[in-house]
Amino acid sequence: MNDPIIQLKGLSKCYGTFKAVDQLDLTINKGEIFGLLGPNGAGKTTTILMMLGLTDPTSGTVQVCGYDSTSNPIAVKRKVGYMPDSVGFYDNMTALENLMYIAKLNGMPEDEISSRAIATMKQVGLENDMHKKTSAYSRGMKQRLGLADVLIKRPDVIILDEPTLGIDPAGVKDFLILIKQLSKQQGLTVLLSSHHLHHVQQVCDRVGIFVTGKLLVEGNINTLSGNLFNKEGYTTRITLSESLAQPWEHEMALQALGNIKQVAVDNNAIEVSCFQDMTPAIVRFLVQKGYDIMSVHKKEYGLDDIYQQYFENNSTENITNEKSVSFFQRSFFKK
Repeated sequence: MNDPIIQLKGLSKCYGTFKAVDQLDLTINKGEIFGLLGPNGAGKTTTILMMLGLTDPTSGTVQVCGYDSTSNPIAVKRKVGYMPDSVGFYDNMTALENLMYIAKLNGMPEDEISSRAIATMKQVGLENDMHKKTSAYSRGMKQRLGLADVLIKRPDVIILDEPTLGIDPAGVKDFLILIKQLSKQQGLTVLLSSHHLHHVQQVCDRVGIFVTGKLLVEGNINTLSGNLFNKEGYTTRITLSESLAQPWEHEMALQALGNIKQVAVDNNAIEVSCFQDMTPAIVRFLVQKGYDIMSVHKKEYGLDDIYQQYFENNSTENITNEKSVSFFQRSFFKK
């Protein structure tokens, strides 16, 4: 059963005559990882700031953890952990000292600060580096420490704005695995904002494609992929052990199977476009005709195909000047 924890209704943000966010409706359920996907300047960060009560919407409503972010932002901040795209720390302090300082700012009892900070460092995989000064930390280590920053107050929701920016591929993989583990183990709701399609696809339960302030489509990858299959059709490519003569003698017979739009023959490969998935029937047909099949590849629509369909066909040149919000990092604490 769905349990909404973030609800945006008719949410808009205007700067003069320019609409950075335009009539956004979105529901995110408790315990899921939702990916807000879009290019730089799409309005993702502006949307996040409205969720956090750090900027007021022009119109519409924002409910996070049962609180209105506009009228009751402090209550939202107590429930939500936020990591901006650029995380800053005091370089003359160790990672543990930085984290303990954050704990104090969050009003944590003095007798709990040290033990909880150490436990959180272990949770994000920094237990062996907690006494290093953050000036010696790599970008990936700082992102983990930033995650510890938001986890130490034990939030119900964490919002990550471009969390994999500037991290090497191995670090990205480890970071995304950590996010997924934390969500599953603790029932955390995660909103991950990014323009990296592959990263989003690896970790998110659902995605929303966000372009020029508008949410064009949202759903899980399988649903969105299915919608593309229905529109674009199914394509199967079969490689044979022998080259085929042109014209291919069995093309008309294959077409007669039904639900087939087009057959293309290229040397020893046959590519068949269908209105529905005909892969088993095509393979049986070729085997019955005495062909040796070397490989069968059915086209799958991934997030890159989905993104191209909804972004490239709908985007316009309308780029907002979304500035870094790292300024808010130190102000985003329990009052």
